Amino acid sequence: MKFFVDTADVAEIQDLAATGLVDGVTTNPSLAAKTGRDFIEIVKEICEIVPGPVSAEVVATETDGMLRQGRALRKIAPNVTIKLPLTPDGLRACKTLSDEGTMVNVTLCFSAAQAILAAKAGAAFVSPFVGRLDDIGHEGMDLISDIVAIYSNYPAFKTEVLVASVRHPMHVVEAGRLGADVVTLPPKVLRQLYAHPLTDKGLAAFLSDWEKTGQTIPEE
Repeated sequence: MKFFVDTADVAEIQDLAATGLVDGVTTNPSLAAKTGRDFIEIVKEICEIVPGPVSAEVVATETDGMLRQGRALRKIAPNVTIKLPLTPDGLRACKTLSDEGTMVNVTLCFSAAQAILAAKAGAAFVSPFVGRLDDIGHEGMDLISDIVAIYSNYPAFKTEVLVASVRHPMHVVEAGRLGADVVTLPPKVLRQLYAHPLTDKGLAAFLSDWEKTGQTIPEE
């Protein structure tokens, strides 16, 4: 499973990328707005930090505008992935950009039927929003199960399932169990994956026992 970090905060991305665990980045207009910075500059900086796919979202709502914005954004760096909404206009733009060799992430997916359309349109990624489905009383991970099962029936579909709107570590674990290709994580959730009280307790015990020996391990 690939880990993308879901933020436009360059400092956070630098810190997390240093772990070697970050395979890509997803941004959106809301995340970019929180930074108060120029969006193009943010994307450029992120692409220099992370060599994997970096999703940059268009804000046009009709196909021609999406194509113009998408073609401009892809010039920032080779690893830019154009993020398009799962609408009729977005899917038309997805088909055109994908045919031109551009990676496309189709976002705001809330049904298996929509995910089929994204794959048919040639998307590199489809982003089902599991947390937002949970918020309205649906089981978001059921959607991931359905999409993974459907895509597996059709080897010609090359679209990767990118689990988005992740709220907690169990979303990540369940995505892995179901065979999702990617999860995109807020920095807070990615850091929560490390945490376990028994790890902390065990390390404290090891260090205490070692200290009692009075020994040291040489360092180069």
